[in-house]
Amino acid sequence: MSMDKTLRKTFRNGMHDGVPIALGYLAVSFTFGMMSVTRGISIFQSTLISLTNVTSAGQFAGLDIIAGGGALTEMALTQLIINLRYSLMSFSLSQKIRQETSLGHRLLMSFGITDEIFGIDSTYPGKLEPAYHYGAMAIAIPAWVLGTAIGAVAGNLLPEMIISALSVAIYGMFLAIIIPPAKKNRALMLVVLASMGLSCLFHYVPLLSRISSGFQVILITVIVSLAAAFLAPIPEEEVANE
Repeated sequence: MSMDKTLRKTFRNGMHDGVPIALGYLAVSFTFGMMSVTRGISIFQSTLISLTNVTSAGQFAGLDIIAGGGALTEMALTQLIINLRYSLMSFSLSQKIRQETSLGHRLLMSFGITDEIFGIDSTYPGKLEPAYHYGAMAIAIPAWVLGTAIGAVAGNLLPEMIISALSVAIYGMFLAIIIPPAKKNRALMLVVLASMGLSCLFHYVPLLSRISSGFQVILITVIVSLAAAFLAPIPEEEVANE
C-alpha cells in the first residue's frame, strides 16, 4: 500500500472514531450558542468563539465573565486554570507521536486537543499518526462550530421557557462525566462535594458573593486542588504504573 493510501485510510479512521465525539459536541455546543445570545453576544461572535476556542468548560465560564463585565485579567486567569489540563494532554501526546514529526504538525495538532480527542488518541495503537488526529478534528470541530451557530439562531427564535429548559443540558453533561468515576473513588467524591459546598458559600454568603464568577472559579479550584493534594495524594506506586 502506498504512503498516500495509508495516510488517507488513517485519516478516515480518525473521522470514523470522531463521529460519536462530533454528535456529542453538536448537542453541547447548541446549548452554548443558545446561552451566549441570551447574554447579548451576537450569532457571529458566538460562532467565532467556538471556532477559535473549542473548549466547552472554558467557553461557558467565559460567558459569565463577559456578561458580568469582568476584566481581561480575570478572563485570562480563569481560562488558564480551566484549560491548563490541555497542556498536560499535549505533553502526553508529544511522547506518543514520532520524534521526527515537524513543528508545524505539532502546532496544528495542538489546536485540536480536547478531552475526547485526547481519549481516542491515547488508545491509538503504536505511535500516533497526525493523519488520525486530523481526521478526528475534521469532523469534531465543525460539529462544535455548527452546533453553536444553530443554537445561537435558535436562541433568537425559541420562547424563553424553552431556552431556560434547554440551558440545563451542559450541567447534565458535567454530571455524566463526574458521577461514574466519583462512585469508584472516595477522594474524587469528596473533591466534588467540597467544590459544590464552596460554590454554595460563594453564592449565598453576602461578602463572598461580591467576588466575580471568574475569580470564584479560580479560588475554588486552587483551594480544593491543594486540599486534595495534601489530604489524598496519589500513592507513588500508582504514579509509577501510569
